[in-house]
Amino acid sequence: MLDIQTLRNDLAGVAARLATRGFVLDTTKFEQLEGERKVIQTRTQELQAKRNSASKQIGIAKSKGEDVSAIMAEVANLGDELKQAEVQLGEVQIALQTMLEVLPNMPNESVPVGKSEADNVEVRKVGSVPKFDFAVKDHVSLGEGLGGLDFETAAKISGARFSLLKGGLARLHRALAQFMLDTHTDQHGYTETYVPYLVNAASMRGTGQLPKFEEDLFSVNAGSILTNDEKVQHEKMKQADEKHFKETGVKIVSANMMTGSKKFYLIPTAEVPVTNMVRDEIVPLEKLPMRFVAHTPCFRSEAGSAGRDTRGMIRQHQFDKVELVQMVHPDESYAALEQLLGHAETILQKLGLHYRVVKLCTGDIGFSAAMTYDIEVWLPAQNTYREISSCSNFEAFQARRMQARFRNAQGKPELLHTLNGSGLAVGRTLVAVLENYQQADGSVVIPEVLRPYMGGLEKLAG
Repeated sequence: MLDIQTLRNDLAGVAARLATRGFVLDTTKFEQLEGERKVIQTRTQELQAKRNSASKQIGIAKSKGEDVSAIMAEVANLGDELKQAEVQLGEVQIALQTMLEVLPNMPNESVPVGKSEADNVEVRKVGSVPKFDFAVKDHVSLGEGLGGLDFETAAKISGARFSLLKGGLARLHRALAQFMLDTHTDQHGYTETYVPYLVNAASMRGTGQLPKFEEDLFSVNAGSILTNDEKVQHEKMKQADEKHFKETGVKIVSANMMTGSKKFYLIPTAEVPVTNMVRDEIVPLEKLPMRFVAHTPCFRSEAGSAGRDTRGMIRQHQFDKVELVQMVHPDESYAALEQLLGHAETILQKLGLHYRVVKLCTGDIGFSAAMTYDIEVWLPAQNTYREISSCSNFEAFQARRMQARFRNAQGKPELLHTLNGSGLAVGRTLVAVLENYQQADGSVVIPEVLRPYMGGLEKLAG
């Protein structure tokens, strides 16, 4: 979330910066709401002062034995007027908050300006494009030939955009995840975490998935798993929300959203539960930087990708990912981004896979990001690079939504900077290994670093 003070102090500058990412800030609406807030807030403060003054007069008058009925009537009238003003102020503040929650982050000044992925800037290429003296197969043909990739059964069980792995391919998938975790914990200093796959709305809101991207998420109704007491409490909150709407015309969902008692969401990435570990926390300075890694499944509806990558494992409703998350001092976040990027690259280097790093332009970075690098691995069957990791610095955008802070050198609470990146997407790494290590007979050589995780096996063959 952007700092509202930044909008108040430099609305035109914020609008101009957001425009570089294709977002049109409704400055007229913001100015209107801010104008209303100032008028109502000033009136509220005046009424509070008058009521306090009148209340003191009552005490003085009573001590003198004077009639206080007129002053008490005045206080009562002031109280009614103050209550009305407070309701109006609350409505304006909710409107401002609602507006802020859908504003994307401002790109860092060093992010290249552009409209789409065509304007992204290549930073470097690592390794060489592999050469084959036979017609290459894609991962689908290879996996099916090995007897380990079954889309038909997955579709029967669940539907489209799911896959089923078995035998050596399933083990290779597991080996990749274990290899990634071991590398990041043993060599890069991350603490491994095992986190919930279901999170509440407050967590989704904290990292920026809600409220803007709800259609991209899978959700489940929590009613069936609530205790009786929780069901009663939820019903009370629902009734209170409805009453508030009838009285004020303002619909609120904060009670249900913030407690998560109405709905759970399947995580689209481990970024959500891991980053929310510091929500509403003040971290001691000496604990920074904090580095966590988690291997989880990820669930995405792919609502905006109809017709894209329908063949194979590239774009699935469920896939595994090893996620890297860092919480750092604001002065160190861009150095941390380069470090995190290097950690993700290490996995590809150890696997001997050719890849490139690109810096995303303003029109292609994600909603919450201030800067993003994508790592794209070479896929021979597609004769192109495909994203396998996205490494981002969110600066204070997520921390402000979560109220995730640290105590600085002066002992004062200050917002953290948060970062994350895939280290890596396991399914896409499996795709890359299959296609880059394929042999003419349809077998696949196992990269040397993975062989200890495969019981010494050197090749997968049908």
